[in-house]
Amino acid sequence: MAQTTGKRADAQRNIAAIVAAATECLSRDPAASTSEIAKAAGVGRVTLYGHFPARSDLVDAVFVHAIESGEESLGQVDLSGDPRAALARLTESSWQLVDRYRSLLIAAQDTLPPGRVRELHADPMARVERLIERGRKEGVFRTDLPTSWLVSVMHNVMHGAADDIHAARITPDQAAPYITTTLLAAFTPPGTRVPG
Repeated sequence: MAQTTGKRADAQRNIAAIVAAATECLSRDPAASTSEIAKAAGVGRVTLYGHFPARSDLVDAVFVHAIESGEESLGQVDLSGDPRAALARLTESSWQLVDRYRSLLIAAQDTLPPGRVRELHADPMARVERLIERGRKEGVFRTDLPTSWLVSVMHNVMHGAADDIHAARITPDQAAPYITTTLLAAFTPPGTRVPG
């Protein structure tokens, strides 16, 4: 029994080392190979493939880990008070995560099946949805478009900002205020003054 427990602990250590190495390698290069990742993790390719039979399995595990880490941080954001101010705080925190994990997102989009990236964003998107719904009830966010569309707008504006940084059209420091200004304009009810 002790030997089995020891093997299980070794396997858990190997998995943690592989996911950490993959996060680091894919953050530098979204096309990083499994050989590079195994070397960075200090394990052989056989060990890596024993835990992650395909590169897509590893990319999925890394992206799940990144989303879970991000959720911990987003859970700390104060969403009380004026929904517009709460949206600005959530945008700032969300943007920091998108920026940090930009290369992992590229790896996920290039590797995982369509819809998987969106599926993994379900919890962060549900948080945005709840905030938008509250803003609609309080009359500060528009009600003429579906909430799901407004959530998609936020998602797409953030990822568009990541693309613009990658193309050197904007700097990371410009992104959060640009995103917040764009979202407040998009979410404000027609005929109402946009805060700013």
